[in-house]
Amino acid sequence: MRGVRPFWRFNVLTVVLPLALIGAGCGTATAGATPPFLSHQALYELSLLKARGNVALNSVRGRILYSFSGSACEGYSSEFRQVSELDSGEGKNVLSDLRSTSWEDGDAKSYRFKIETKMNDTDPSVVDGVAERDGDHISVKLKQPAAKNFTLDGTIVFPTEQIRRIIAAAQQGKSLLELTVYDGSDNGEKVYNTLTVIGQPIPGDRAVTAPDPSTASNTMKSLTRWPVTVSYYDREAKTNSGEQTPVYAMSFELYENGVSRALVLDYNDFVIAGALGKFDVKDSRPCK
Repeated sequence: MRGVRPFWRFNVLTVVLPLALIGAGCGTATAGATPPFLSHQALYELSLLKARGNVALNSVRGRILYSFSGSACEGYSSEFRQVSELDSGEGKNVLSDLRSTSWEDGDAKSYRFKIETKMNDTDPSVVDGVAERDGDHISVKLKQPAAKNFTLDGTIVFPTEQIRRIIAAAQQGKSLLELTVYDGSDNGEKVYNTLTVIGQPIPGDRAVTAPDPSTASNTMKSLTRWPVTVSYYDREAKTNSGEQTPVYAMSFELYENGVSRALVLDYNDFVIAGALGKFDVKDSRPCK
């Protein structure tokens, strides 16, 4: 998945997003060709795993509906909606509704995004823009929340490209990957440094202790997956200790075709589980 973000703001993924959005000992690359990203729709059921410190949080409930489609030749489209309710036990529930649509060029040269976030009964905040890669820089044009143009370093990746690089690193037996990611989050100007930790590969024929619709799918049964944790750091944050705390981290099992299962979202003060409750493979047109 690309672009999963905190409930009260969109920071993913891919992303992705998601965003996301992305060596294990002596591990070797998966035999044969890497499968293309799978067009699919997934529904994740959210629940509270634990709260830390003095955080007053009794429960969390909600859902993430994620739809992904496309190919390397036509680009990748994603639709993401996260509706969540946090219950403090004091009659102060927080309801958030986050919607995101994006399109990313197959060569990671162009990225379009629109993100709407609504808290309780407030008016939604909107971020709408496009980013274009041009040589050693990226040009960003925002329509909302205010018209603005600016440039980013060309080494920054978009959410789907982040996932592609995580899979490539996993297949090469790498255990760590550092990437700087832009997904249009917050006010459309936020850039995150990410550190991805990749575990040992899990072959498709290994027994699953907590099966879900992805592990039961004939499309997925033969595929390798890896346990992955991606930590997101505020690129502009200052630290005097030399060690920066991530804004949040997300853990999941990542299949070699880009599908994610067994989500765990760590927001420092509390941790949320995202169990895959429904999984559907969508029709897609292969590149000619």
